[in-house]
Amino acid sequence: MKLGVVGLGRMGSNMRERLREKGHDVVGYDPNPDVSDVRSLEALVEALPAPRAVWVMVPAGAPTRQVIEQLSRLLAPGDVVVDGGNSRFTDDKVNAALLAEHDVRYVDCGVSGGVWGRQNGYALMAGGHEDDIARLLPIFDALRPEGDRAYSFVHAGGIGAGHYAKMVHNGIEYGLMQAYAEGYELLAAEESIADVPAVLRAWSQGTVVRSWLLDLLVQALSEDPGLGSISGYTEDSGEGRWTVEEAIAHAVPAPVISAALFARFASRQDDSPAMKAVSALRRQFGGHAVRSAEPVEVA
Repeated sequence: MKLGVVGLGRMGSNMRERLREKGHDVVGYDPNPDVSDVRSLEALVEALPAPRAVWVMVPAGAPTRQVIEQLSRLLAPGDVVVDGGNSRFTDDKVNAALLAEHDVRYVDCGVSGGVWGRQNGYALMAGGHEDDIARLLPIFDALRPEGDRAYSFVHAGGIGAGHYAKMVHNGIEYGLMQAYAEGYELLAAEESIADVPAVLRAWSQGTVVRSWLLDLLVQALSEDPGLGSISGYTEDSGEGRWTVEEAIAHAVPAPVISAALFARFASRQDDSPAMKAVSALRRQFGGHAVRSAEPVEVA
């Protein structure tokens, strides 16, 4: 199958190469000419036979909307666009409606697998009409891991369902990573534990907490014992916030995911104003000792 890919960053470029390795003809476009196969979106569309299929892998929000708007003017009736980025599910109906004005089809697809996906395959969560999903199955099958399709691909429902499923997936990921991180810190705090990475590695097989995330933590510690080369400042790409917002909208209690999101916010504060207030209150009601603030150095 011939496919156009827009956006050749870490994920998009790896997906292009995996598809090529599986025998598909892929034409990629990126504003960076060093990685792009063609000079423009127009050239990408011209290189594809009708009916065309274009997979978009650009940052969520305005960048994705801009690409969708451009493609709506360039593509023809019967063509299909797949948004495989981390768009918010509420954007999908807007994007689909924009393309529908030109009789262009739309599929949203959550993609999980990170930079390891080229080698291991990607888990895919798709939303859209069943005819469009069926048409794209050769691409989905090439991207996912070998084996039973049901364990790495799902047609989650109508437009928006794929990105909704991926949002919840990433919210769960927040909670899992936070639990592993807290366990790591607790092990490191205990003097009797002689080799923290060895303990974590011993959990890799047979235990109920084994997972790929645990394997990645073990690998990170083997490359940088103590993680001294990186800051604790941790970004969030949006899906955790959206998951918490949806939990509120549906009145679904999600204390673990919420706490994991707020822990990321806390990681960005050198000296938390909230925790200063807690210390002040403890001193006021209980006379508890507090630590003085570090003096600010003046250059």
